[in-house]
Amino acid sequence: MKCWPNGALWYYKQLMKLPSTTETMNRWVLCIVSTLLLMNWSAVAEWETCSGIVPMQYRYDKISILDFGGVGDGKTLNTKAFREAIFRIEHLKRRGGTLLYIPPGVYLTGPFNLTSRMTLYLAGGAVIKATQDPSQWPLVDPLPSYGRGRERPGGRYMSLLHGNGLHDVIITGENGTIDGQGDVWWNMWRQRTLQYTRPHLVELMNSRGIIFSNVIFKNSPFWNIHPVYCSNVVIRHVTILAPADSPNTDGIDPDSSSNVCIEDSYISVGDDLIAVKSGWDQYGIAYGRSSHGITIRRITGSSPFAGIAVGSETSGGVVDVLAEHISLFNMGVGIHIKTNIGRGGMIRNITVSNVYMENTRMGIKIAGDVGDHPDGNFNPNALPIVKGIKIKDVWGEKVLQAGLIRGIKNSPFSGICLSNINLHGNPGPRKLPWKCSDVRGAAIQVSPWPCSELTSSQQTGACSIHGQSNCSHQKKVSYLYHEGSDHQVVLTVFLASGCVHGGNGGGYIIGKDA
Repeated sequence: MKCWPNGALWYYKQLMKLPSTTETMNRWVLCIVSTLLLMNWSAVAEWETCSGIVPMQYRYDKISILDFGGVGDGKTLNTKAFREAIFRIEHLKRRGGTLLYIPPGVYLTGPFNLTSRMTLYLAGGAVIKATQDPSQWPLVDPLPSYGRGRERPGGRYMSLLHGNGLHDVIITGENGTIDGQGDVWWNMWRQRTLQYTRPHLVELMNSRGIIFSNVIFKNSPFWNIHPVYCSNVVIRHVTILAPADSPNTDGIDPDSSSNVCIEDSYISVGDDLIAVKSGWDQYGIAYGRSSHGITIRRITGSSPFAGIAVGSETSGGVVDVLAEHISLFNMGVGIHIKTNIGRGGMIRNITVSNVYMENTRMGIKIAGDVGDHPDGNFNPNALPIVKGIKIKDVWGEKVLQAGLIRGIKNSPFSGICLSNINLHGNPGPRKLPWKCSDVRGAAIQVSPWPCSELTSSQQTGACSIHGQSNCSHQKKVSYLYHEGSDHQVVLTVFLASGCVHGGNGGGYIIGKDA
C-alpha cells in the first residue's frame, strides 16, 4: 500500500491514468483539479522538503545476505548470517561503504547491530522477520535519560535492528518489509508477564546521517522507529503498520534528537503516529538533551491515540517543531501536547498547521497531567514550561470534542495560539465544549469557539491576525474509486473562496484498505 501525499500536478497525472470504466467521473474530478490549478497555479511547484539534510549515498561495494548463508524460507534462523555480513562491512571498510542486499524471501532473525557507512537494502518481496523466541533477544542497558526500562525496572530487550555511535546508515529498498512479529510481546504485556521492557523494531543511538526510506515496518513489539540522541535523520516514504489494539506501538519517536525530517509516509498503529520526546523526569533533566529542529510533513494515518504528539517524556526539552499537511482518520486525539509535573523541561515554539482530521474523539489536547513516572524519586516541583504553541488551519469532521487545554496551576501554559480552526461534530444536538484551565493565549476564527481564557483580540502577542489564513468557509469534495479488490483511494479537495487547503495545489490522495 502506498499513500504519499503530493502536489496537484501529480494528482492530475494520476487521474489521467484511471480506468476507462470511471471515465465520466474522472472527467468531473479533472475539472475540479484543473480549476484549482488555475486558481492557485503557484502552488503547483515542487513540495517543500527537508530531506536534503542527509544526502543519499551510492555504494559501489555490494554484498548479499545469501553470501553469508542467509536462507529466506521463513523458518531458518538467520541471525548469524546478518551478524557476519555486518562484521564484514565494519572491518573491511570499503571506500564509500557497502550495501547489504536482501533478496526476495522471508529471513527469520534475532536482533543484530548495524554499522557505519552501510546500506541495508530490502528488495521487493524481501521480509526481515523477527523471531518470537524471547531467549534470542539480548538485554541492553536502560537509556540514561530514562534511568530504567520504559515499562519495567532494569534493562530492556535490544531492538531488532540496533546501532550505537554510527554515521552514514541507510535503511531503504523497494518497499520490502521489516516485521517485528509483535503479537507474542503484546500478549505478555496484556498478561503482565514481561520481565523486561519490550524491544523496539529499530533503535539508533548517538548516531548521525541516517536515512529510512521505501520500507514497510510492521508489528513492532514496542515503538517502531526510535532515533535517540541522534542528529540529521531523514525518515520518508515509509509505511508503518500495527493493529489498532497493539499496545504502545508508536510509529516514529524522535527522542533527544535534532535535525529530524519526517515526510511523505503512512502510519497506522496502536499508539501515537509520531511523538517527539526527550527523557523521563529526573533522569531526563539530568541528561539534559533536548529534541529540536523536528520537521514533520505530509503524514497520513490512523490510531486510537494521537496523530501528532509531543511528549509526554519531555524532560530534556522540546523546541522548534514544525508539523504541516497532516491527514488523520479514526483518531483518538488529532494533536496532543502532553507533559506532567516532575517532567521539568521546556516545550516551546511548536507549530502545527494544515491538518485534516475525520472521525476523531478529540481534536486538540494540550495537557499538563499526562504520563507516569519512573519511580517515586521524581521532583514534584520540577514543573514544565509550555509556551509558544501555534495550531492553525485545521479542519475536522465528526470530531466528538473540539479540544481541551489544561495547564499546570503554578506553571500556566502561555502563548497559545489557535487560528482558523473548524472542528465539526457528529450530527445532532450533543456538542461537547472546549475545556480550559491555567492557560493564556489567543484564538482567531475558531469554531466551535474555545474557552474564555483565550482572548479574541485580533492583535495579541500570541496570535496576530497578520499572515493568517482567511479561508473560514470551506467545502470538502471527496472522490472514491477502487483499485482492484484490495484498496480504495480517496481524493479529498478543500475548496474555499480565494484559497485552497490540504496542501500545495489542494488535496491528498489517501490509500487505505477497502
